Amino acid sequence: MKLKNKFLLAILSFSMILSACGGGNNGGNNGGNKEGSNNEQSVAQEEEGKKDGVLDINIASEPETIDPQLNTAADGAIMLNHLFESLIRWDDDGNGNAVLKPGMAESWEVSEDGLTWTFKLRDAKWSDGKPVTAEDFVYAWNRLVDPKTGADYEYMLDMVKGYEEKKLDISAPDEKTFVVNLNVKCPYFEEICAFPAVMPVRKDIIEAHKTWTQDPSTLISNGPFKLEKWDHNSVLSMVKNEEYYDADSVKAEKLAFHLQDDQNAIYASYRSGDLDFVNSVPQEEVKKLLDSKELKVKPYVGTYFVCFNTEKEPFNDPKVRKAFSLAIDRNFIVNQVTGQGQQAATGYVPAGVYDAKGADGDDFRTTGGDYYSIKDEDYDKNVEEAKKLMEEAGFKDGEGFPQIEYLYNTDENHKAIAEALQNMWQEKLGVQVSLQNQDWNVFLKERKEGNYNIARHGWIADYNDPMSFIDMWLTGGGNNDAQYSNPEFDKFVKAAKATSDQNERMENMHKAEDILIGEDNVVAPLYFYTNSYMIKPNIKGMYYTPLGYFFFKSAEGF
Repeated sequence: MKLKNKFLLAILSFSMILSACGGGNNGGNNGGNKEGSNNEQSVAQEEEGKKDGVLDINIASEPETIDPQLNTAADGAIMLNHLFESLIRWDDDGNGNAVLKPGMAESWEVSEDGLTWTFKLRDAKWSDGKPVTAEDFVYAWNRLVDPKTGADYEYMLDMVKGYEEKKLDISAPDEKTFVVNLNVKCPYFEEICAFPAVMPVRKDIIEAHKTWTQDPSTLISNGPFKLEKWDHNSVLSMVKNEEYYDADSVKAEKLAFHLQDDQNAIYASYRSGDLDFVNSVPQEEVKKLLDSKELKVKPYVGTYFVCFNTEKEPFNDPKVRKAFSLAIDRNFIVNQVTGQGQQAATGYVPAGVYDAKGADGDDFRTTGGDYYSIKDEDYDKNVEEAKKLMEEAGFKDGEGFPQIEYLYNTDENHKAIAEALQNMWQEKLGVQVSLQNQDWNVFLKERKEGNYNIARHGWIADYNDPMSFIDMWLTGGGNNDAQYSNPEFDKFVKAAKATSDQNERMENMHKAEDILIGEDNVVAPLYFYTNSYMIKPNIKGMYYTPLGYFFFKSAEGF
């Protein structure tokens, strides 16, 4: 067996992305960046924030949950990364970039065939002073895949033996040893071990308290912070966890996550000094703030897309779905609507995702090619093809096409995109599209249950592999909001999961994407994300990963 180095060899780059989930609810600001540019310089004309010992943050509105196994959203993942810690953690490299380092696991060994992983836990405690044990991981991992839990991310551990039977081949030989046996060698397993869904939780707490995440007395955590108070739809406050094994590295004493989605109100609070960090600004302020370098832009490997309900007429017809996709002027959206460096999407899996078949820096997107042209001169041709498809589907010039609804969550950026799409579809296809916005939690529920015709969606890489984007569309998958099912697609995804041969894996995933986008047009990708934010110039020590996680534990100056 090979002994892994105590420090995981992970350098921040586009080839190292572990991310949270369902795209977050902070709209078109989910942005990208030029590292080391002037974007990182302090802005002289910007006033400093209040120095009251509290870091006031706005990431998004009320999170759907802060249960590690149940969360699927980027905002919830950011909070979870401060409350809990998994076997491996994201830590600062000293330059504001996050790299993977040992977390609850002090070290680990991997067998020669790559199938048996043995983690040695460090001496660590929960926030109530009880020791963190290997059994806590056994419980959490089995809880994730247990159908009774209803976790959308239950498939995250499908490489572990026993997954199909929902009884994982994992064990705790003693309190400090956690053993995992895999079905197949997994090239991104280290990243899985840092993912929020596999963070440890306490069996005694969860079984005794159904609403354990709601109360500071029952939300027992093992990370750098613990829950102080949760005023729903207002503020979620955390304080430093003195029981944390690495408490000396935690500079921030208190974090206050302000739960808002009104961008004008958020921006006003930032300008008044009531907020120190914001992840969303009004669209009309973007250009000015970019020019002044107050708005900073970071890499973010993910895709913003339109999701069709494939079970509901008229979007049960792939021709209609393709027509709606071709009628989208993606360049107009990224240049005139969002305007923060987003890249018009030519496929579903975004730029920056590893491909074993790539050479000279090629990634999965470049090796996979384009599924449609985004050249300005080809847009009219796309529209003509879209009209022809609509006619073939029985809706020439939009005649007989039912009025449909586009669903999005409350956010000015999503609204602007929705209005642009509405205009394109109505003008180019002759159809009637109404718009409906909902609060984040309601929106997630309605989209998941299929109560929509078309809905906005976004997905950020969970780990650096195309599978993070591909396997969510498996028949019956917890994150398959399109209600999509195609046995041929499932076949290629499962074949990719069943082999350790990297070239074979990639070939099967390319074939799966060919079906998903090239044939079935299940989603209409709009652009590849970037992630923008504003932070008061007196705040130092924040760090970030392209998965969209901001870390505040080392922040100081407030």
